[in-house]
Amino acid sequence: MSVQIALLRAVNVGGTAILPMADLRAAVEKAGFGQVRTLLQSGNLVFDAGSLTPAASEKKLQAMCAKTFGLTNEIHVRTPKDFEAIIAANPFAKEAEADPGHVHVLFLREAPPAAAYAALAAAIKGPEIVRAGGRHAYMLYPDGMGRSKLTPAVIARHLGMPGTARNWNTVQKLVVMAEG
Repeated sequence: MSVQIALLRAVNVGGTAILPMADLRAAVEKAGFGQVRTLLQSGNLVFDAGSLTPAASEKKLQAMCAKTFGLTNEIHVRTPKDFEAIIAANPFAKEAEADPGHVHVLFLREAPPAAAYAALAAAIKGPEIVRAGGRHAYMLYPDGMGRSKLTPAVIARHLGMPGTARNWNTVQKLVVMAEG
């Protein structure tokens, strides 16, 4: 068994890319993945990928979502070990303990160069802080994400690629689901 975690970008957010999780689970099972479970309504999947690598699962899931639902959203697949490493390396561990809803992890297709993070840091106009972490970034939104000027569009413009973010509570719940 090869448990993997998939994160669909921009699903059921702000009325765009509406996708019922029951429909997503059924389609992922039909595509040949096993023990498919979802968390929340924002495109979080835990599943058995069999012998597929995370990269192969990404491609297969993206093709299935495009064919079945007409969605071309990025999908980021990681292993439970990847998530455990993300948790262990969190530079905002104290903040995550005190207020996990204000700490986010941004999952990216590849690691942006250091210069991209420097440009992003220079563009931040509020109290938010971003720290690099390879194919993901840690983001602290002390005043919450809702009114922040550090939007997904600003982040994608400066890092040179879009990503999908999950708050610390969701990151931890996905690990527990994957290990259960």
